[in-house]
Amino acid sequence: MNTIRVEVVSAEESIFSGDAEFVVLPGEVGELGVYPNHTPLITRIKAGPVRIKIPGHNKDELIFVAGGILEIQPDLVTVLADTAIRGKDLDEARAAEARKAAEEALSNAKTKMDLARAHSEIAAITAQMNTIRRYRSR
Repeated sequence: MNTIRVEVVSAEESIFSGDAEFVVLPGEVGELGVYPNHTPLITRIKAGPVRIKIPGHNKDELIFVAGGILEIQPDLVTVLADTAIRGKDLDEARAAEARKAAEEALSNAKTKMDLARAHSEIAAITAQMNTIRRYRSR
């Protein structure tokens, strides 16, 4: 079976390291699908789920990333994420609290920078909550 090595790393730790049949990531303009022998590429990714198809397993590995950089080589996919959380470690209650705080920050924003920061945080939290729903429905 043809596989590609996948490394998902956050600022704090290595989140995933292993072989995959394919990987699906949240690109800035849509989902990116990566198979073995992909053309080399470096691009930014946005907040959302990284889906890793593990050889011989029925369920995919699901990881939430809050943005970052993706590097693809023919035999290696490297995700350098701002924040990365394994699907099993996602906490819906904590995400709901963070969303409430971000919405409060949005309503209290005094500058364009405050508004932009609050909108960015809400988008990331929304992507995280969508990843949680996707993880639970597997």
